[in-house]
Amino acid sequence: MNMRFIDLHCDTMTRKGDVPFADWTGHVTPDKLRRGGALAQCFALFILTREPELRKPDDMPPHAIFERCFEIYRRELGIHSQTLSSALSVADITANARRGYISSILTVEDAVALEGNLEYLDDWFAKGVRMATLLWNYENELGFPHSREAARMGLGLKPFGKDVVRRMNELGIIIDVSHLSDGGVRDVAELSRKPFVASHSCARALCDHSRCLSDDLLRLIGESGGVIGVNFFGIFLRRDSEVTLIEDIVRHVLHIRDKAGIGALAFGSDFDGISSRLEFDDYSGMPLLAAALERYLPPREMDMICSGNALRVMREVWGA
Repeated sequence: MNMRFIDLHCDTMTRKGDVPFADWTGHVTPDKLRRGGALAQCFALFILTREPELRKPDDMPPHAIFERCFEIYRRELGIHSQTLSSALSVADITANARRGYISSILTVEDAVALEGNLEYLDDWFAKGVRMATLLWNYENELGFPHSREAARMGLGLKPFGKDVVRRMNELGIIIDVSHLSDGGVRDVAELSRKPFVASHSCARALCDHSRCLSDDLLRLIGESGGVIGVNFFGIFLRRDSEVTLIEDIVRHVLHIRDKAGIGALAFGSDFDGISSRLEFDDYSGMPLLAAALERYLPPREMDMICSGNALRVMREVWGA
């Protein structure tokens, strides 16, 4: 099958910084997206800050980091306007594909950049942000990250985090629970009136890492109508692995299908944010992964995983 893919998460825009796409040698470039069969790519603006207790007064404020990352993103879209086109709706994705463009979807990794100000969220939406993780690996104003400590893993959302969840529902921004504590994920499941996602996560039953999701949480996301984007980082696929093997991605896909349902599956590569060596090199190798999955899944299920499930969530949250 000649599949078209939606990838829910890559760190390319902020990892490459000021290096032009034309000179970038990472996992994702416009050419690699086209060769790999991309329908739409979610580009995360990764708000990299120090751990709260290590931040210095002269550090760039998180919202300023967002603004700088946004300018990089906007500049690259302008330079590569013959390949990439912004998408704010499913209708945009369809129209872009019809015209031969790959859709670019703007997302944020770590809502620490809101700095406790809900009005910033409205500004993000106006700038085109259509999905955001509530936090990264550090505690912020919204809640607590995953942890090996059971007590911390059970901590839920803070009051501002609950306000953000409600406002994201109102605006039509997809809530991303990747990196969040188990207690936080449960709070999102209880509060959100719309499907939510774990854009780049794996199954804890197959790899005992706190960044992976338990079977109960996989089911919660599936029951919400949301999706889990399977992460390609070796250490989330197989304990301590320095290599990303196709067979390991397949194992996680099949496990999540069994626990959460076929409708809960998507891809969330974490390209340009992962350090393991990929068996299929980069985005251009995505057809190799699809070929391996086709040995286990019928065409309809392949279409759902590669793009259909993600499009359904986008339509339900964005409203078009």
